[in-house]
Amino acid sequence: MKFERRTFLRAAGVSLALPLLDGFLPRTRAAEKAAAPRRRMICICAPLGLYPPNFFPEKAGKDYELPPYLELLKDHRQDFTVVSGLSHAGMSPGFAHQASASFLTGAPGAGRPGFRNAVSLDQFAAEHIGRLTRFPSLILSGEGSGLSWTRTGALVPAATSPSKVFARLFLAGNSDEVQTQVRRLEDGRSILDDVRDQAKSLRSDLGADDREKLDEYLTSVRELEQRLVTDEAWAKTPKPKVDVAPPEDIPNVADLIGRAQLLFDVTHLALQTDSTRLITIMLAGSTYVPPIKGVKQGHHDLSHHGKDPAKLEELKIVELETMKTLGGLLTRLKQSQEDGVSLLDRTTVFLGSNLGDASSHSVKNLPVLLAGGGFQHGQHLAFDPQNSPPLCNLYVSMLQRLGLETDKFGSSTGSLTGLELKQS
Repeated sequence: MKFERRTFLRAAGVSLALPLLDGFLPRTRAAEKAAAPRRRMICICAPLGLYPPNFFPEKAGKDYELPPYLELLKDHRQDFTVVSGLSHAGMSPGFAHQASASFLTGAPGAGRPGFRNAVSLDQFAAEHIGRLTRFPSLILSGEGSGLSWTRTGALVPAATSPSKVFARLFLAGNSDEVQTQVRRLEDGRSILDDVRDQAKSLRSDLGADDREKLDEYLTSVRELEQRLVTDEAWAKTPKPKVDVAPPEDIPNVADLIGRAQLLFDVTHLALQTDSTRLITIMLAGSTYVPPIKGVKQGHHDLSHHGKDPAKLEELKIVELETMKTLGGLLTRLKQSQEDGVSLLDRTTVFLGSNLGDASSHSVKNLPVLLAGGGFQHGQHLAFDPQNSPPLCNLYVSMLQRLGLETDKFGSSTGSLTGLELKQS
């Protein structure tokens, strides 16, 4: 039997496109059983980096002197680890800004012709634990694109409106809206049932390689069916109640600190109510002048300072405000309790960047701060930037802390050396 380059399964007036059978479709794993206690993860990217001398301690180990940016987090010194010397393989200074696409994937060659991304850290985790919450993950951004990518290398749209995210999380629709959503889910499941039967009959006419690829595709269809069932259950489950006023969006795109604050506020509420356990946040970084006292130039221009003292002083003001906002999130997570322990202890908070030094477009020695999550903190893990371990090694450690039994992600060579769990 001869097949067209693109084949469709058709039933009951609907059609579902099969994958290109001579292409590769990775097999996604079925969601694993949830580990107790609940584990969560927040991944934050500062797309214009953080000025290294103000971020990295000069001394490794536990007895380091706090640099200016970490001084703002001194109350949380035992709650975070700062890591230097990490990078992603295959990144080029010529495509430094485009490397943000690979920040959570580790895929080499971002920005180059023919580049195809891989699954991001949060979406990989969502395949395993996403079904346990109403929202498998939240993808947030201060402006523009986010950090999350599917297994097929497609960018997952990011939410930029905190008020709309709040509504999705906590505002209930009327009964008609709920029933409409349930009907849509039921229709989707019916379509999958129909085309699945046709796919099985198609299988007998395929060669061995294409049968394997079709089986992988049907596995993804089955996983989608399971997600539809889960979504239907959530559609019928009342949303959590929160005693806070809905946020008001900030229309000023230059107000990167105000926008970050709102995203952090929504993040805290989402985790506190267990609406999701996986959140990514792309912070804003634009050419606009942020409304911060003492700042007269655009954030992007300041990050490309060329060691100009005046620019460095203004950049410091902007980045201090960013770190102050992060400190507020850590404080709220630490003050929130779940089963007698802090939410911070159950939430891995990761702050980093695709840029090691924005001024030189360096993609080496990336700034990394890891807080909470039940890790043993209070230290500076310093690695040799000239013999850099993959940043993906840290990602393996983060995935393992979520309860995933994996020793590989992206370009990793293992978990991150020196990062240990708290002694119980």
